[in-house]
Amino acid sequence: MRIAIQVLLVLVAVVLIVAVLMQKSKSAGLGAAYGSDTESFGVKGREAKKDLQLKRITLVCACIIAVLALVLMCLG
Repeated sequence: MRIAIQVLLVLVAVVLIVAVLMQKSKSAGLGAAYGSDTESFGVKGREAKKDLQLKRITLVCACIIAVLALVLMCLG
């Protein structure tokens, strides 16, 4: 049982890492100060939807990791 929880914990941690790395950075850097935004509204909508899904996946994975860590601690 303990080994199965540990394996699940590692798998969820990998999914969390991938989800965080796939998210778009909040700051556009210095280039955004001088450049203009050339994306259409359709592209922005799809990007926003993708970002929202990645944020939800991140939150769910973080909660699962917390619960699994507590379960492992209780199993001692």
